[in-house]
Amino acid sequence: MKLNSKIPGGPIEKKWDDHRFHLKLINPANKRKYTVVVVGTGLAGASAAASLAELGYNVITLCYHESPRRAHSIAAQGGINAPKNYTNDGDSVYRLFYDTVKGGDYRAREANVYRLAQVSGSIIDQCVAQGVPFAREYGGLLDNRSFGGAQVSRTFYARGQTGQQLLLGAYSAMVRQMDAGKVKLFARREMLDLVVVDGKARGVVCRNLVNGSIESYVGDAVILATGGYGNVFYLSTNAMMCNGSATWRAHKKGALFGNPCFTQIHPTCIPVSSGHQSKLTLMSESLRNDGRIWVPKAKDDKRQATDIPESDRDYYLERLYPSFGNLVPRDVASRRAKEMCDKGLGVGPTKLAVYLDFADTIKRNGKEYIEEKYGNLFDMYQQITGENAYVSPMRIYPAVHYTMGGLWVDYNLESTIPGMFVLGEANFSDHGANRLGASALMQGLADGYFIIPYTIGDYLASNKFTPVDTSHAAFQDAEKGLSAMTKKLMGINGKRTVDDFHKALGKVMWDDVGMARDAKSLKNAIKEIPRIREEFWKDVRIPGSDGNFNQELEKAHRVADFLELGELMARDALHRKESCGGHFRQEYQTADGEALRDDKKFSYVAAWEFKGVDKTPALHKEPLKFEYVKPAQRSYK
Repeated sequence: MKLNSKIPGGPIEKKWDDHRFHLKLINPANKRKYTVVVVGTGLAGASAAASLAELGYNVITLCYHESPRRAHSIAAQGGINAPKNYTNDGDSVYRLFYDTVKGGDYRAREANVYRLAQVSGSIIDQCVAQGVPFAREYGGLLDNRSFGGAQVSRTFYARGQTGQQLLLGAYSAMVRQMDAGKVKLFARREMLDLVVVDGKARGVVCRNLVNGSIESYVGDAVILATGGYGNVFYLSTNAMMCNGSATWRAHKKGALFGNPCFTQIHPTCIPVSSGHQSKLTLMSESLRNDGRIWVPKAKDDKRQATDIPESDRDYYLERLYPSFGNLVPRDVASRRAKEMCDKGLGVGPTKLAVYLDFADTIKRNGKEYIEEKYGNLFDMYQQITGENAYVSPMRIYPAVHYTMGGLWVDYNLESTIPGMFVLGEANFSDHGANRLGASALMQGLADGYFIIPYTIGDYLASNKFTPVDTSHAAFQDAEKGLSAMTKKLMGINGKRTVDDFHKALGKVMWDDVGMARDAKSLKNAIKEIPRIREEFWKDVRIPGSDGNFNQELEKAHRVADFLELGELMARDALHRKESCGGHFRQEYQTADGEALRDDKKFSYVAAWEFKGVDKTPALHKEPLKFEYVKPAQRSYK
């Protein structure tokens, strides 16, 4: 299989405009003849559904929550990037492009990243027009703050709940189209198979999560906007329902999976406190604007944080990276926090935490300044920990947060299955080996509002479609296959819970495929995960029945997929004998502990083809070429 990224020629600043001009169009009257199935109703899915319906297409959208307002996009806190340069500090489209390519450790396509930077300003205009209440300065202009990996302020925000406000904007646009009859929303449905007819994606098969029935939905194209797969680690900042099943089932139908080992560890999360925890909580990266990260200089310092004088503190990020300080990229900050704890300098009951201290800013600007910018985050921290971060420092530690890997897509956001497009975190395309903060919301809305309306139109205009309905053999076979898998799960009647297997997988993933990896640990994971998978299919117990509401059955489907995806992640990490961004191989690092890339051997997208559950997947490579941002050792000093 030869991968065709379909990157247009010409100067990078003109690629997208020229490409749009050459895409085929569908006249307004004909758009109503086409139906698009959109799976997922977060920022990427809701914005795509609203935009396509506004253009005149018929849209079927599926959501596994009872309302799109519960999509995990609502949990994003800190902000969304755009190079408006309102602060007049030297920002530009090119600088955002440069920071993003560098931040991803030179493992992303230049053309995709430049387009992302190019359209990001329009996102802000769109959201302001929708009424999104971005923070404003005293004079009424939109305010900006800084995020990691940048030396300019380009992040627009709404206190610590930016994702919520952006999602409400996209949701309201989608509801308007629902009222107009152009969007049909089916809530509490989970996609569990993709249907391919004559080589084209023509629909999906879902389980109705309320009554257990198997349902099919037909369209002329399918969009997956189903988020990432961070919950393969069990503990992550993702909501518990977040999963990788939609993308994984599509992968098994022929969609290549790009860079699965590129997962992001976020440096500012509330540390694990108990083995009974089911998820972790993010503290926004924006807090690093006004909080200083430090550890005691001496091991086992038992004093309270407020009793430790300045002379006995190590503000290690400020010491190691004077140019960026506490705003280094996430992968760098995460590794350094782990390093401090590994040296015995960790704080708190578990010693797996570092301090995030706001005392200097409160002393300088007052408590009201912090309350105005981050008040809800401080409230959340107190509710979870019982501690007042206005008085004593927060304790933070890295945790799994985001997945840069995802289904491979070309420049049009189309997967290797014709007619199946993948948006937002579900695809691999824009962030390389590490995502800069405030870029996830940017990518999701860029894909949904400003890219897919053009590219999907070209696909629909370029193809002829045989009339298909749910009685077609491909839909019937998919429904029978899903029913058979469900009955097999229900019939095992073993002794161990689904969560028990998920925790076992998560421990292997965190220990062996987590923040630091090496050949030995990855080989162990490749051995252990199939063993856990085999036990799962012999000894899992799912109470209840498959003919009604059954959350254990929901989880079982997702964990079954994680038990396959986890092995692919380990294989991908083992084959990539270098360190880059969130993929840190212990064997490949510089003398001062930074990631050591091997551009000669690994400057490519690793796109994996499914060959069978117990068979070795096939690796396909898309070479990465850098004409504008030349690869160099990343330095934030």
